[in-house]
Amino acid sequence: MELLKKKIREEGKIIGDSILKVDGFINHQMDVRLFNEMGKEFKERFKGERIDKILTIEASGIGIATIIAQYFDYVPVVFAKKSLASNLDNELYHSNVHSFTKNKDYDVVVSKRFINKGERILIIDDFLANGCAACGLIDIVKQGEAEPVAVGIIIEKGFQPGRKVIEGLGVKVESLAIIDKIENGQVLFK
Repeated sequence: MELLKKKIREEGKIIGDSILKVDGFINHQMDVRLFNEMGKEFKERFKGERIDKILTIEASGIGIATIIAQYFDYVPVVFAKKSLASNLDNELYHSNVHSFTKNKDYDVVVSKRFINKGERILIIDDFLANGCAACGLIDIVKQGEAEPVAVGIIIEKGFQPGRKVIEGLGVKVESLAIIDKIENGQVLFK
């Protein structure tokens, strides 16, 4: 998606040789016009697929998942929580997820009321690196006897193993921008 790549080149901040900071337009401050275009692109890529729900993980995936939902006839958006709250049901699906960015493990949870047998679920996340978050969400979908239709990613670090891990689970991956490498302060796309 050229618009996204242009935004990354112009506004992304590079840290070292593996971290791309996009907090100015994706995961802290959100560029809603860009999100809208990404929603259209995901709809085009999953044209013809029946999507019953969109599943993401807090917090960065919530904004884009909500925008995408409007292109799939306003299907519900469910997000996995990274911490237990007193107002959550006791009936939960759990999966352990390692955060690459924070170098921390989370027990992510989704209420069993929101993932139902036979539902076709599109998983959305902002980044794909090692595939931990997406695999955790796939695990939750399967615990609910639902079907993970695909994983939609805004930015994939193609030099890390996430895609292979997810495809190894038999789940399709669609990424809007795939980074081949980060080198000399530049992001190079596939």
